[in-house]
Amino acid sequence: MSTLPLSRRAFVGALAALPFGRHGLAQEPPPPPSVLYRRAPPPLTAAGQVLNVMDFEPLARTALPPAHYAYIATGIDDDLTVVRNHAAFDHYEIRARRFTDETHLDTSLQLLGERWPSPLYLSAVSGMRAFFPEGEVAVARAARSRGTCQMLSSGSSSSLADVIRAADAAPWQQLYPTDDWEVTLGLIRRAESAGCPAIVVTLDGRTPHRVNETLLRAMRADSRDCRACHQNNSHDMWLKAPLFAGLDVGRVTALEPPDQSVAWFERLRGAVKRKLFAKGIVTAEDARLALQHGADAVIVSNHGGRNEETLRPTIECVPEVVAAVQGRIPVFVDGGIRRGTDVFKCLALGATAVGIGRPQAWGLAAFGQSGVEAVIDLLNRELTVIMQQAGTARLADITAACVQRASPA
Repeated sequence: MSTLPLSRRAFVGALAALPFGRHGLAQEPPPPPSVLYRRAPPPLTAAGQVLNVMDFEPLARTALPPAHYAYIATGIDDDLTVVRNHAAFDHYEIRARRFTDETHLDTSLQLLGERWPSPLYLSAVSGMRAFFPEGEVAVARAARSRGTCQMLSSGSSSSLADVIRAADAAPWQQLYPTDDWEVTLGLIRRAESAGCPAIVVTLDGRTPHRVNETLLRAMRADSRDCRACHQNNSHDMWLKAPLFAGLDVGRVTALEPPDQSVAWFERLRGAVKRKLFAKGIVTAEDARLALQHGADAVIVSNHGGRNEETLRPTIECVPEVVAAVQGRIPVFVDGGIRRGTDVFKCLALGATAVGIGRPQAWGLAAFGQSGVEAVIDLLNRELTVIMQQAGTARLADITAACVQRASPA
């Protein structure tokens, strides 16, 4: 265990520590270089006892088999982009105000014709039965109980129909378009026929040779037989996810096409009849292209640091993307959000809404539906508190004037 003087965010932000909970490892492998600290899980028996979102992480690590925990924890190479996504929020300070009227505090948001109780939504997170038996269905129930929008992964381990029944609403459908256009069309038609109001195309998954070292270390140490869940020991999403069922995936070799050009995006725009969101935008150049070629929203995301080791945190990408689209379409952001203050900072820099990824998986693994609900509740409560401290009674009051760049140490 490191004895270096580390900030709280530095040591709890390192998500790549390998698990050694009740499932156990015969011998713990050496941790990746980015692991700074491993906390013991708090002695809790109910989601409502958890004090903050980060306390769900060690609970999930204890509850899950090693490879399943490492799947959600892993980044690329040294996992530094994962860590920086979280740590970069410390680059911004919030300016507190005193002479303000906060008699009626309102965190609600009108977005795409709907009223949200807060600016939070649940991002797509692969196949969630790896974390809890009910998987995405439990998440959908939590989303329904909290009035929160759910984005469903193409790799969901629950069917779209089951998720819609649990949520009493169709989710945003995240799309891995694959390298077979006919499969792409099949996925879009299936989602739109089910009533999904938006297709969220992921543009940052074109990494067939990525090396998720944290995951590989845990897989080598995990003694379970993966074939019990993965047919023919295959982890290819298109061979097991319900959304692909009935489609001819015989020619699919990758989740994204090698030619992901503007022309390809225009073709996709022509195929999608509902809203089309571009996920994975981190530069002004790509934000402008997405806007010019028909995107209804952009999502600032680096896939939680899982697909690229660029070392550039998403919060640092928000200002240039916001400036590029000039208010013409919404700008969403995900990556590293662990506190209500993080949500506040995203909004102050111009984001419209904020997606929650790993924390919902931690809550799900630890307590099922109630864990996801607790994650949402904690972030919303903390957002309310910081809005009061900053003198912002409404989301519209949260502007760039509410934050400042932190002074160098």
